[in-house]
Amino acid sequence: MVVFVATQATYNTIELASLWVRNYFGHFYLYLGLGCVLLLLGIAASPLGKIKLGKKNQKPEYTVWAWTAMLYSAGMGSGILLRAVQEPVYMRQNPPYPSGLPPEILSLEFTFYQWGFTAWAFYGLFAMIIGYYLFVRKKKVLISSTIENKITNKTARTSVDIMTVMTTVFGLVAAIGLGTTQIMGGINHISSSNFGLSATLFLTTIISTLALFSAWKGVNKGIQVLSKVNILITLAVLTFTFAQSDIPSVLRNFFSATLHYITDFIPLSLAYGSFDPGIDFLTEWTFYYWAFWLAWAPFTGIFIARISKGRSLRQLLLGVLIIPSMGTFFWFSVFGTSAFKLIEGWGKYNREFDGVFSSIFVFFGNYPYATFLNITTVILLIGFLVTSVDSAVFVLSMFSDKGKKDPSKKHRLIWSVFIFLAAIALILLGHAKPEVNVLIAAQKLLIITSLPFAFFMVFMAYLFLKELMGHQKH
Repeated sequence: MVVFVATQATYNTIELASLWVRNYFGHFYLYLGLGCVLLLLGIAASPLGKIKLGKKNQKPEYTVWAWTAMLYSAGMGSGILLRAVQEPVYMRQNPPYPSGLPPEILSLEFTFYQWGFTAWAFYGLFAMIIGYYLFVRKKKVLISSTIENKITNKTARTSVDIMTVMTTVFGLVAAIGLGTTQIMGGINHISSSNFGLSATLFLTTIISTLALFSAWKGVNKGIQVLSKVNILITLAVLTFTFAQSDIPSVLRNFFSATLHYITDFIPLSLAYGSFDPGIDFLTEWTFYYWAFWLAWAPFTGIFIARISKGRSLRQLLLGVLIIPSMGTFFWFSVFGTSAFKLIEGWGKYNREFDGVFSSIFVFFGNYPYATFLNITTVILLIGFLVTSVDSAVFVLSMFSDKGKKDPSKKHRLIWSVFIFLAAIALILLGHAKPEVNVLIAAQKLLIITSLPFAFFMVFMAYLFLKELMGHQKH
């Protein structure tokens, strides 16, 4: 009720709080991100990496293809479409720091940094820990399972699970509200129309219904199938764009930017010396991304854990860190390099690719079959949003159904309806209060709620390492 009555004041409070978190804890997020990457690589390279999530002779429950499709659809999805052109071009036009590298390479390197190993390390840490307790220690699928041996107070453990549920709900509502608004923007761009609130509510209903259907069918018959379809369409769009591009330039930029990213990873991760873009740039970009990945890490990590039965810790960690990161790097190389070439051909840049939602559609407007590509992009945006929502609904259902790894359909229905109604309420609030960006405010709430998780991750990782050392001795 407070949000409806004092919308402007609430928005201002959220804005100030999110800036406070990024200003005072942004560098802590950087250290935490680097620490997660090094920890996961260390465990994967050590004898601990041999620990199997399940019985010793058990084969992985899902193939590498199915597993990768599901973790990628749940973990990133529509973001790579919306940022495919906009972010590399922004980084080229506004270099984060002076560098001797060609501007194209620097822009791709910094884009890789913000979408690469660190984001997946946040997800991978939760996936590893939850997967271990679920399949090795036979615990429930709850965040509190990771601390129950050390924290005997039931209220304290329950509060951790409640915090996880609230963060997941905020993330889902923001994703649906923002995602549907962006998709409607794409539809309006393609059709040169101006569909309004009714169309947005209708689209939200369709997405929520599809997500319910997918979650209702379960991981094997719902989420896995839709994730595979998403990735197949994404690969088709990528292949088409790659074939139309300056292929030697794309490959050269991909390998060069990847090499620089790997060799510069530690100073980049610490914003050290000449790799420091300054507090304003970090606050607007890197701190925001890190807080956002952290906020999505619990439910994404839990979902990845749920689909990783039969894999060793080494397979899980290296798979989560390397496979989606390399795919993302190639994606940004194709679209980024192609956008650079378009700008060179134009002779000057008039901010055509500045819009997050419109840049990909403007980009495809310069290619053959532009209308078909743009319609396909809208379908992909819907598909990725559905797979993010259905996996999160599945995780929420596991929480509310006593930590079962296959929650009852009643819980899936209840959570789907609740999330749908909350998203509708948020969209209506944004329409009723056009003077404030309610959807962006909801996203920024994630930055605030990610802070306690950041501290909890350190504690959780410490307890897990002690647990692993004990497991190794036995």
